[in-house]
Amino acid sequence: MITSLFGIKYPIIQAGMIWCSGWKLASTVSNSGGLGLIGAGSMYPEVLEEHIRKCKAATNKPFGVNVPLLYPDTEDLIQIIIREEVPVVFTSAGNPAKYTSRLKAAGVLVVHVIANQKFARKAEEAGVDAIVAEGFEAGGHNGIEETTTMTLIPLIKQSVNIPVIAAGGIATGCQMLAALALGADGVQIGSRFVAATESSAHKAFKQAIITAGDGATMLSLKQLIPVRLLKNAFYDQVKAAELAGADPDVLKKILGRARAKKGMFEGDLKEGELEIGQVAALIREEKPAAEIITDLLTEFNEARKKLSQEQYNF
Repeated sequence: MITSLFGIKYPIIQAGMIWCSGWKLASTVSNSGGLGLIGAGSMYPEVLEEHIRKCKAATNKPFGVNVPLLYPDTEDLIQIIIREEVPVVFTSAGNPAKYTSRLKAAGVLVVHVIANQKFARKAEEAGVDAIVAEGFEAGGHNGIEETTTMTLIPLIKQSVNIPVIAAGGIATGCQMLAALALGADGVQIGSRFVAATESSAHKAFKQAIITAGDGATMLSLKQLIPVRLLKNAFYDQVKAAELAGADPDVLKKILGRARAKKGMFEGDLKEGELEIGQVAALIREEKPAAEIITDLLTEFNEARKKLSQEQYNF
């Protein structure tokens, strides 16, 4: 269903992560049979326009743009997307009703990211073509409910009548198979592609992901917008403030400006905001995006074959 909706070969969507998902990564994923997304959350309008045009030149396959709706430049980004005839838009962190009808009137497929039943239903009512149900294992901004992917996918699948894409804690073919078994129509993968060769993440950030173990990330800043971070000096500062009872204004002051850029794009592993998912513990090397997709498919097929050969006597 997802493959026919987007016109892609495999039900694999590369998430549009801020500071990591430029035209190189998006076009490579699309050329490899998935759906690549440009992450507009870290781009000024003119920068997004440049990335869209470069992506068009690098692939003749469908690609999309991820637009977090909480940024002041959103209107300008939407205008560029429509003018450049981008085929797919993924929206997040805001009300999908604001732009969905306008985008669909321009022939754009719209997908919205949610983390609970309430917003899944609102997204469907807004007319989106599909939703991404993102469990709290995921990196970056997250739902306050802390619902895991294994619980969220069947919950959302029974709540809406549009395709559901699973996200959060998916980096291997086995995990992809599990998501589809839970009822998902496809998967969205972020953290694994952050460590792709074509990702625009700083080399130091990629290395920090590769060396991360279990328990290396934590959901933080819940009084503002919950975000999963790799533990570092900045995280420790936030945690200490939260334990001391800091209010949102104090936390905003600690966060400051361009903290994610400092960590993910510029490679400041101490004072930067390092957004990554729990699944970082499974990522052990940087690879080209095409190889990552090949690995996913190989692991998926091997796991499916193994399950079909198992003898269960219940």
